[in-house]
Amino acid sequence: MSSSMKTLFLNPPSFQGFDGGAGARYPATREIPSYWYPVWLSYPAGMLENSRLLDACPHNISPQATVEISRAYDFVVFFTSTVGFRNDCRLATLMKAAKPDLRIAFVGPPVQIQPVESLEACSEIDFVVRGEFDYPVVEYAKGKPVEQIPGVTFWKDGKVVSNPARPQLEPEELDRLPFASEIYKRDLVIENYNIPYLLHPYISFYTSRGCPALCSFCLWPQTLSGHAWRTRSTDNVVAEVRRALALFPQMKEIFFDDDTFNIRKDRVIELCRKFRPLGFRWSCTARVHSDYETLKAMADAGARLFIVGLESGDPQILKNIKKGATIEMAKAFARNCKKVGIKIHGDFIIGLPGETPETINRTIEFAKELDVETVQVSIAHAFPGTELYDVYSKSNRLVESAVTDDGGHQLPHIELPGLSRGDMMAAVNRFYDEYYFRPRVVWRLVKEALWDSNERKRMYHEAVSFLRLRAERWKYVREKADAEPVPTLAANDVAPGQ
Repeated sequence: MSSSMKTLFLNPPSFQGFDGGAGARYPATREIPSYWYPVWLSYPAGMLENSRLLDACPHNISPQATVEISRAYDFVVFFTSTVGFRNDCRLATLMKAAKPDLRIAFVGPPVQIQPVESLEACSEIDFVVRGEFDYPVVEYAKGKPVEQIPGVTFWKDGKVVSNPARPQLEPEELDRLPFASEIYKRDLVIENYNIPYLLHPYISFYTSRGCPALCSFCLWPQTLSGHAWRTRSTDNVVAEVRRALALFPQMKEIFFDDDTFNIRKDRVIELCRKFRPLGFRWSCTARVHSDYETLKAMADAGARLFIVGLESGDPQILKNIKKGATIEMAKAFARNCKKVGIKIHGDFIIGLPGETPETINRTIEFAKELDVETVQVSIAHAFPGTELYDVYSKSNRLVESAVTDDGGHQLPHIELPGLSRGDMMAAVNRFYDEYYFRPRVVWRLVKEALWDSNERKRMYHEAVSFLRLRAERWKYVREKADAEPVPTLAANDVAPGQ
C-alpha cells in the first residue's frame, strides 16, 4: 500500500467557464467556449497512485463542489494564473476552513514570478514551486520535508524561505514521465474539450518543453517552460500516440501542444517517418521556418493544421518583438502549406510595440494576402514576467491594471500614441470583418460543414457567439475609453470555423 499523501491536482474554477492556466497559455473566459487540456498537471498526477486530476471548468464543477471534493484529500496542488490568482486564493481559504490540516501548494507563472509576494498574499498556501513542478510536488506527497526540496518557496516560523533552484528536466527525464493520455482516460472526459479550429473530440500533449524563440510577449517560455528546448525521444512520442489511439477510439485528432513543434527539421522528419504507418490525423504549433520538404513530410504523415503566430504584417514590429521571422518567410511558408494541403490557423496581435493605424492596415492586408483558413485577432496583453510587460510598464503604456473583468474576460489594458483602447478594439472588429466577410472565405467555411452535421451545429453556435461578441465590441468602441468596460469582451476570442 502506498504511503504517499492523497493528492488532488486542481485546475481551479477561477471563474465560470474559465479556460485556465494549466493548459491555456493565455487564460481567460471565452465567449465561444473552448478548453485546452491541463497537460502540466497530468505528469505528477500520473506519478501518484492516490491522486486525481480535477479540471473543474470543462466538467462543470463549481467552487463549492470543488471544496467538498478537496475534503477527501491530504494535499492539493493548484495550477494558478495571473488572471485567476485572487479567486484561487479565496478557494484555498475555503478549503482550509473545511479541512484545517489540508496542505496546499500553488504552481504556475504568477507564483513563479513573485513567490514571496504570492505567499504573503495568501497565508493558506503552504508552499509554491518556482519552475517545473513535476517532481517537487511528488516528492512532498511522498513525505520529503519541504526544506529538502529544491525549487520551492515556503513558510517557516512565520517567514518566507526559498530553497535553491531546481534544474530543468533533461530529455531522458522527460521520457520517464507518465503519458498524459493515460491520466486523461482515468480522470477526464475528452468530449468536454473543444477548440473551434481543431477536430472534436481531440486530445493534446507535448513532445518537447521550452522554446528557443525570444518573442517578447509570449508567457510560457519566459516563465514556466523556459527557452531551453528539451525533447522527448521520437520512440517515446510514438509510444504515446499508439497508446492514445487505443485509449480513445472516438478521438478525431491529436494536437501536439509544444511551444513550437517544428523547430528542428531532422526531428520532424524522423517523427513523420514513424507517424506515417499509424494513419492518424494530427495538428501542431509551428513557426514559419519549415521548408517545402519538411511540410510535405508532415502532410504525408497526417498533419492537418498548424497554429502559427504571424502576429503582424509590419516588418519593424516583428523586429520590435524579437519574432525571429520575416514577412517573406511567412509568405513562403503559407504558399508551401497550400501546396501540400496543410491548413493554417493564423494568430495576429493588435497593439504590439510600434503599432499605429498604418501598421494595423498593413497587417490586415498581409493577412488577406496569406489567405490562411482561419485567423484569431487579439489585443496585446502584457503579462507580468514577460519582456513586453517590462517595456510597457516602463513607458507607462499600461493604463489599466486589470487584464480581465470580474468574470475573467480579457480587457484592453494598453494604450499607444495615436491608439486608444477603443481604437484597438475597433481594429479587431474591422480585421475580422474584412477578413471573414469575403465570399471566398464564407464559402470555404460553409463547405467544410456541408457533409458533417456535427460541424454544422458547431459552426452555427460559434457564428451566433461571434456575431454577439462583434456587437459588444462595437458597443465598447462607442463608449469613452475611461468608461466602465463591457463585461463580456474577450480579446482572445475566436471567429466561427476556427
